[in-house]
Amino acid sequence: MKLSRRVTLAVLAGLATFQAVAQEKYPGKPVTVIVPQAPGGANDTIARIVAQKLSEQTGQQFLVDNKPGAGGNIGTAAAAKAKADGYTLLLTVNSAHVINPALYKQPGFDPVKDFEPISPVATAGYVLVANPAFAPKNVAELVTAAKAQPGKLAIASAGNGTLNHLIAEMLQRSAGIELMHVPYKGASAAVTDVVGGQVQLSVQSLPSSISFIKTGKLKVLRVVNEHRVAALPDVPTIGETIKGFGSTPWYGLFAPAGTPRALVAQLQAEVAKAVEAPEVKEKLAGVGCEPFKSTPEQFASLIREELPRWARIVKESGATVD
Repeated sequence: MKLSRRVTLAVLAGLATFQAVAQEKYPGKPVTVIVPQAPGGANDTIARIVAQKLSEQTGQQFLVDNKPGAGGNIGTAAAAKAKADGYTLLLTVNSAHVINPALYKQPGFDPVKDFEPISPVATAGYVLVANPAFAPKNVAELVTAAKAQPGKLAIASAGNGTLNHLIAEMLQRSAGIELMHVPYKGASAAVTDVVGGQVQLSVQSLPSSISFIKTGKLKVLRVVNEHRVAALPDVPTIGETIKGFGSTPWYGLFAPAGTPRALVAQLQAEVAKAVEAPEVKEKLAGVGCEPFKSTPEQFASLIREELPRWARIVKESGATVD
C-alpha cells in the first residue's frame, strides 16, 4: 500500500513537472540567432537590428552568433542540426538559402525539409553601380555600349555564384549583352575596385554601397529590385527599361524542422511587431533596407517558388562551387 502511494505521488509529481514545463513562458532563456555570414555584412546588420528589438519585446536576449563559411552553408547546416525547441534560430539571406542548394553539390542542408519558415524580416535594395568616370548613365546606354564591344566591359562580383554574380548573369541574358565577369573574394573588395576605377561595373547591395553612393564615389545606373526602393526613390528600376527584369533579395528567420507550431506562430507575431516599430524601420532605411513580413505559410510558398527559378539561373550561368 505504501509502495503504491509512493508510485502515485511520483506520477503526480511528474505530471506537475510536465505541466510546468509545458506552461513555461517562451522564451524562458536567451535565444541564439545564427547568421551564416561574417560580422559587418548586410545580413549581420539586419539580424542585429531585429534581434535587439526582439530582445526588448520578449524580455530575453536574442544573441547573434556569426558562423560564416562556404557561402553560408556552415552556419545554415549548424542551424539545421540544432534542437527544435525555439532557442536556436537562423537568420539568412535568400542567396544562401535558395541558391546554394543549386550551386553546391553538397550544401549540407535541405532548404525545405530541414527548416520551419517563420517570417521574412526585410528586403535589401540592390543596385547596378558604376565608377563615376564610366560614360553610360543608365541601363539603356550600358546596353548600347556593351553591344558595341562584347565581353570588354567588366562587372565585379563578390565571387563566382554569389547573388550579385547571378543577378549580373540575369541582366546579360535579359538584355542580350556580354560582360566580362571579374569575381572577388567578397563584396567589399569588389566595390572598392569599382570605386578605384579598376572595374567599371558591379551589382551591389545598398548596405554595401550606399555610403559610396552618397559621397559620389559610385553612380547608380538602375535599381535591381522589382520596385523602386525607399532609399533611392528617384532612381528607376532595370525593369522599367528591360521588361520582366527584377530581383528583390530578402532576409528571413527560420527554426529547425520540428519546432512546435505554437512557437513558430509566436515568433512570427513578434517579428511582425518588431519590423513595424518606427525605430526598426528607421534603422533598416539607414542601410537601404525595408521591412518585409508574411505568414509562415506565405514564406514557405515564396521559398518553393524561388528554388527552381534560381536553379535555372545557376544552370544557365554555368556557375558551380565545390
